[in-house]
Amino acid sequence: MADNASRRGAADLGIPLMVLAFIVIGLFMYYLNVRAAEERALDIVEETDTPDEMEVATTIAATDLEVDAAPLEGRLIRVSGLNVASMLGTQGFWLELPNGQPFLVSMSEEVIAEGVPVTMGERATVTGIVHAVNDSALSAWEIAGTIGGGDRLAAEFATHYLESTEVVVADTATSGN
Repeated sequence: MADNASRRGAADLGIPLMVLAFIVIGLFMYYLNVRAAEERALDIVEETDTPDEMEVATTIAATDLEVDAAPLEGRLIRVSGLNVASMLGTQGFWLELPNGQPFLVSMSEEVIAEGVPVTMGERATVTGIVHAVNDSALSAWEIAGTIGGGDRLAAEFATHYLESTEVVVADTATSGN
């Protein structure tokens, strides 16, 4: 057997190396924690600095509004190529669905401010958010003076309306050429 008696006590490095390993591991874990905190802070800053992305409207068939508009509530949709059946004060108008039923469109303040000329019989493409008709909306329109009492009675028959963010009316003067 080998005689290790002469080396006893001269190089017993087990304990100091173990303590050094714990210190290195502790420092490495601290470094990772600091880096992770910086990364989380960077993610929060990136999320708040990015501008709101424009929500893209889903183009739907007019027949989807005929059946039931409830599944579309709160969604940004686009309906195109429908005739304007009649006006609803200065607040909105009725679109004629393929089955002959009217669907209420309320022009938002921005659309009213743009002054888009909408008249009965024109073809329109409307983009907006579907809402259920409720007394508070009807009262707000009436208080604002954009609908009268008769218009309110007509609007009460609607179950849903489209609050338009964009209205594009077909140019009927050039469509006949």
